[in-house]
Amino acid sequence: MHNQEFFLNALIYLGAAVVSVPIAKKLGLGSVLGYLLAGIVVGPFVLSLVGNEAGEVMHFAEFGVVLMLFIIGLELEPKLLWKMRRSIFGLGGLQVLITAGIITGVALLLKFQLNRAVAIGLILALSSTAIVLQTLSEKGLMRNIAGRSAFSVLLFQDMAVIPILALLPLIATLGTPADLSDTSINSIGQVAQLPGWLQLLIIIGAISVMVIIGRFAARHIFRLVAETGLHEVFVALALLMVIGIALGMDAIGLSPALGTFIAGVVLADSEYRHELETTIDPFKGLLLGLFFISVGASINFTLLVENPWMIIQFVLLLILLKFIVLLFLGRMFRLKKGFEFLFAFLLSQASEFAFVLISFSRQNKLFDEQTSGMLLLVVTLSMAISPLLLIFNDKAVSPILARWQNKQEYDEIEDEETPVILAGFGRFGLTVGRILIANGIKVTILDNNPSNVETLRKYGFKLYFGDITRPTMLEKAGIEKARLLILSMAEHENALKVAEIVRKKYPHVKILARANDIFHVFEYLNLNINKVQRENFHSAAELGNNALVELGFSKYEAYRATRTFKHHEHQVTEELYQHWLEDQSKFIQETRRFEEQVKETLQAEKNYSIHDSDCAWDVDSLKDEAKKEE
Repeated sequence: MHNQEFFLNALIYLGAAVVSVPIAKKLGLGSVLGYLLAGIVVGPFVLSLVGNEAGEVMHFAEFGVVLMLFIIGLELEPKLLWKMRRSIFGLGGLQVLITAGIITGVALLLKFQLNRAVAIGLILALSSTAIVLQTLSEKGLMRNIAGRSAFSVLLFQDMAVIPILALLPLIATLGTPADLSDTSINSIGQVAQLPGWLQLLIIIGAISVMVIIGRFAARHIFRLVAETGLHEVFVALALLMVIGIALGMDAIGLSPALGTFIAGVVLADSEYRHELETTIDPFKGLLLGLFFISVGASINFTLLVENPWMIIQFVLLLILLKFIVLLFLGRMFRLKKGFEFLFAFLLSQASEFAFVLISFSRQNKLFDEQTSGMLLLVVTLSMAISPLLLIFNDKAVSPILARWQNKQEYDEIEDEETPVILAGFGRFGLTVGRILIANGIKVTILDNNPSNVETLRKYGFKLYFGDITRPTMLEKAGIEKARLLILSMAEHENALKVAEIVRKKYPHVKILARANDIFHVFEYLNLNINKVQRENFHSAAELGNNALVELGFSKYEAYRATRTFKHHEHQVTEELYQHWLEDQSKFIQETRRFEEQVKETLQAEKNYSIHDSDCAWDVDSLKDEAKKEE
């Protein structure tokens, strides 16, 4: 019967994930909110498909956080981690101290005893590693300044969990003496009661052993297993290693997540890092999904219904206090404009570690059942609201900030006649501009991204901040006297708008434009602009040329094949444009016909008789032939 119940629960959790997450993603809500909503629906307060075991499932699924930090560690080399030390200890340390202090003060105002207020401050100062890292990964934010700063704060918070566990029994003695004889206190709590110097010695020793094994023994073990050619054995070894490290760190009082992160960093320069990442990633994703579903299922709606306004006020107050502190620190550490809001929204919820810390505090008689229940509900609801806050930032805050930045005073453009106006100086326009400047051609360069303008000015480029879509800005840039306008901006709609204005008002100006794909080319052709370059076409063709050489084509054969392909592509564009205007089904049919046509043309090219003179420029192949003759 027990097995049947286990498989039934597994079926419910997996089914909820499969149904809810695609719907949430389709609606733009993200996978985390999808999992949370699935948990609420299958939980005891809606469909009652799962019962009170959600808490146990949550503790099991927290292992997904451990796996996630191990994978992140694999992607970070020790040198990069050392570079982040200022943000880890400076930004992270200040966040925990200031947030804990303010929440403690608010708790005192709400008539909590001093020891309980301090405990609440320390517990609620932490943020959710699971939610934030999943969001960073899903939205590709790990590489921007807000994502890296949030990650640094989370690392410090993981390190702070152990000192907080050590402090909680001491904090309990500030009020009613704590009963420390409870045998249910886990191994972390027992280690936390040891003298500080002994804790430190144990932790340093354990980390040192892990680093030594990772550096000198792990590679040999991985190689021996890899040589068996049995993938399932490698999977078993990877899981054995992560689970072993997690249990070992837990036993000595170190956060399992932090311990596996350090192990990942140690193995970051290993030749097996990619295989490890590929092996563990599916388990990580599944367990994290299970964790979020269990969080949703564990929300105590009974307590929420009994005290709705009080709970909602506490949740909003917590999020607001953390948001203000994080926004202040973001500006203090000079995060770029706009990124400080993303940073604050990312970390404004409570942490999954709060479930452990609240339980531990209750064991130490810091909280009664009502207080711990209320705190657990506040923590859970803050985690559930977190994805909505990020959607609010994306849909409302970011656009407002972007409009505000665009309302900044535009640069005054020097009154000098230049033959070329270059609109957009990002990765595409930068290359175009460098070629022109290197050939001694004067160019008026405009870009509507103030941070991009500021950065490139440091490298000596003379460019102006301005919105080229505004007719007044076109006039200031000298469009009347210009010979050439180059539209290299990434925003296709804005580029078309400018092209249309210039075509009507300044027909003497020639226009060169960047297009993202062939459909954008067609839209320019609608405006009678035929000097258009697809941004990736030539680089992709060149890479195809290199691929042919690597596959045995002579350099001249590869050159001819690539040139023929490019020539054919340019030839058919105009014809395809006419079909695109008139009949979509005909357009698809003709596209397929042209693909067959270019295939036949290139096959015919292989029968072309290559003369020795054609290979004269292929020095490497001539050397190889000479060696064979010797």
